[in-house]
Amino acid sequence: MRLSIRTWVKRVTITGSILAIALVSTGGIYEQAARSRAIKDFPAPGRLVDIGGRQIHLNCQGRGTPLVLLEAGADTSGSALWQPVQEQVARFTRVCSYDRAGIMWSDPAKGQRNSHAIAEDLHKVLRAANEQPPYILVGASMGGPYVMTFTKYYRKEVTGMVLVDASHPDQTARLAQATGEPASNPIPIAFRALAAVDWTGLPRLVLPAAKVPELPSQTAKAITAYQPTSLAAAFAEAAVFEDSLREAGTFRTLGHLPLAVLSRGKPWSAFSEAERAAGGLTREQFDRAEAAWASMQAEEAGWSSNSTHQVLTDSSHVMQLERPDAVIAAIRDIVGKAAHTDVIP
Repeated sequence: MRLSIRTWVKRVTITGSILAIALVSTGGIYEQAARSRAIKDFPAPGRLVDIGGRQIHLNCQGRGTPLVLLEAGADTSGSALWQPVQEQVARFTRVCSYDRAGIMWSDPAKGQRNSHAIAEDLHKVLRAANEQPPYILVGASMGGPYVMTFTKYYRKEVTGMVLVDASHPDQTARLAQATGEPASNPIPIAFRALAAVDWTGLPRLVLPAAKVPELPSQTAKAITAYQPTSLAAAFAEAAVFEDSLREAGTFRTLGHLPLAVLSRGKPWSAFSEAERAAGGLTREQFDRAEAAWASMQAEEAGWSSNSTHQVLTDSSHVMQLERPDAVIAAIRDIVGKAAHTDVIP
């Protein structure tokens, strides 16, 4: 007896659905096993501090005051990128790095992940861990607006600051004007889709392994292992990127607070052809964008009457990896200045 086309379509649809469910179920089992293996193979190097029903990873080393707090940029690597800096700073004072909610070893959080929420989390974890002020805040990239926002709300606890090629509150419009290119969506659709199905194991299969030659191989492997579970949190921050910049932009006066600004200055000629292509800019656009960035970095140095500004011509954006020595030297300088400065200038 022949089957009708409708019957065949129905059977194929049912079979396809069963296969899809089986694949998703298998992927889910694979992902849970991978997460358990990551916890076993790459345990948190610091403490998991409870801040009210969820835990934040805080990694502190060394002794002394003031306490240096390292705030990472907007990505999935969190505190791991600070390792070369933290190990050296721990030789002359106490220093802590941490992972924001949902990144690496920290539990995710509900609600918007804007700079105000991030500042509140950081304050809670420092108090819960009994890490006492005064603090020297070190912010790299988007970590810059985050530490400025923390200072806005907890000014009495901050005694110094280092901005490491930090984002500027007005950068989106000014860089777009410099390059003539409209601001792009910070979260490509494909990556948003991956973050939404992280429980299926798909991101773990398709995302490339982290390649960070400046870090120990075990640290790079940890970043790779936790990258799929960090995606959603990183994208939650990116979704309110402009809100966070606006919040930070309401506070640009640090008085006489000791401040060190480190800025990138690597010229076009120092990048490889592949790096230039990946940047997506022409030589003229690159030069205009870097000039606009340099202007914004100089403005950041002007936020304090007690600041220094160093441009590193041999470094691009992630200078805590490319020039950790310069970052360490800037922190040491601010630690020295803070020792002779009241907590409130």
